[in-house]
Amino acid sequence: MRNFIVLFILFVAFVAKAQEVEMSVSEITVFKNQIKEVSEKTKTITSDFVQYKHLDFLIEDIETSGKMAFKAPNWVKWEYTKPYEYSVIFKNDVLLINDGGTKSDVKMSSSKLFKKLNQLIINSVTGDMFDEKQFEISYFKTEDYNKVILVSKDNKLANFIKTFELHFHKETGAVLEVKMIEPSEDFTKIIFSNRVDNSELSDAIFTN
Repeated sequence: MRNFIVLFILFVAFVAKAQEVEMSVSEITVFKNQIKEVSEKTKTITSDFVQYKHLDFLIEDIETSGKMAFKAPNWVKWEYTKPYEYSVIFKNDVLLINDGGTKSDVKMSSSKLFKKLNQLIINSVTGDMFDEKQFEISYFKTEDYNKVILVSKDNKLANFIKTFELHFHKETGAVLEVKMIEPSEDFTKIIFSNRVDNSELSDAIFTN
């Protein structure tokens, strides 16, 4: 009985710690200023990542992993290394793809929606996504992280990604996790680790 009570107390404490609570107006202001400052100072980012693709008809999520590199103002490389080798580079108005040695490129300038998606992906990496003209935004906090939920006001965008959810490190303001939820409720979740800011990155990294 004593062990049961101890376990129950620990469970309640864990739930209380993980509970998400809405931020106050003053907390939102402080948080947004923190993220803006971090974003303005960040010139490069390198990070490991694990990506989970949830599809309703599958029992288990599809898991892939690799490395991400960002260089201001708008270069991003996603290099998948497990379970296969595949890289995607967003560079200016071009999408560069390397599928196990088979290379191709797509010009994004011909599609406003594609350009918007590209910019949102870049902004999700840096955390600079607080555009109230594009999103309905909600702010939450726990003891471990801050969370922002963004619901798209753009119907065309919402046909692809209905909601963005971002987790931020409480102290550093770095993005810990990005979740992109589709209208079907299928989603892609990316968890970052081993992040390094403002290291020297050669332009050669962002070539196909």
